[in-house]
Amino acid sequence: MSRPTAAFFDLDKTIIAKSSTLAFSREFQAGGLISRRAMLRSAYAQFVFFTGGADHDQMDKMREFMSQLCAGWDVATVREIVHETLNNIVEPLVYDEAVTLMEEHRAAGRDIVIVSASGAEVVEPIGQMLGADRVVATRMEIVDGKYTGEIDYYAYAEEKARAIEHLAETVGYDLAGSYAYSDSVTDVHMLQVVGHPFAVNPDRELRRIATANEWPVLSFVRPVALRRRVPLPPARPTLAALAVGGAVAAGGVMWANRRKRAPGA
Repeated sequence: MSRPTAAFFDLDKTIIAKSSTLAFSREFQAGGLISRRAMLRSAYAQFVFFTGGADHDQMDKMREFMSQLCAGWDVATVREIVHETLNNIVEPLVYDEAVTLMEEHRAAGRDIVIVSASGAEVVEPIGQMLGADRVVATRMEIVDGKYTGEIDYYAYAEEKARAIEHLAETVGYDLAGSYAYSDSVTDVHMLQVVGHPFAVNPDRELRRIATANEWPVLSFVRPVALRRRVPLPPARPTLAALAVGGAVAAGGVMWANRRKRAPGA
C-alpha cells in the first residue's frame, strides 16, 4: 500500500499577500488593545515585509519590539478578536492561485499542511478556514491565561523542516512524493526535505537557489474573495466596541525574540 503524501504551504506571501499577524493591527488598535503608535509601527513593518526590503537587523528589531509589546496580553481576548474579525481581515488577502493549488492537491488525495512562523492563534483559524488538514505554527508561553512574551516553540527556518520530518514519522507521509511551497530563503530547509519544492513569489536569494536547483518558480498575484470559493461562517460583531482591557499577543507571536531558537520564516 502506498504511503500518504502532503502539500506543505508557508503562509505569508505564499497563501496570503500580507503578514497574517500584522494584518490584525488595525482591529487591535480600534479595540484599545494596542496604541496608535504601535499600530503605525506594525503598518510600517507590513510595508517593509511586502516590498521585501527588510534585512535581518530590521527583522530582529521588530521582533524585539513586538515581543516586549505582547507580554501580559490576555490569551482569550486575542483568540476571540482573531475569530471575530478573521473573515474581514484575511479573506481579501488570499491568493486565488494558492486556493486553486490546494484544491488540486486535495483532489489528488494529498493532505494540506500550513507551516508558519506566525502564531497559532492566527494560523490555526486561517488553516481551518482554508480546510487545511494540519497546522504547524509558533506557540507562545502562557502563564495564568496571559502571554509572557517568551516562546515555547518557534516554527522558523530549520525548525519547519524538523516539524515536517516529525509529521512524516508520526503520520507516515512519503516526503519524496510530497510538495512544499514558500516565498522566503529562510524556508530553504523546508523545501529541501520534500521531493517537489516550489518557490512562490520568491525573494532574491530564494530565486537564486531555486534557479540553481531547477526548482519551479510560481507567481501568485490575484487576491480572491474566499467566500466565493469556500463556505465561510457568518462573521459576528467584533470586540472592538467592547474596548476590552489588556492587549493582544498575536502581533508578538511572529516577532517573538529568538532566544530559544536559532535564526532562520
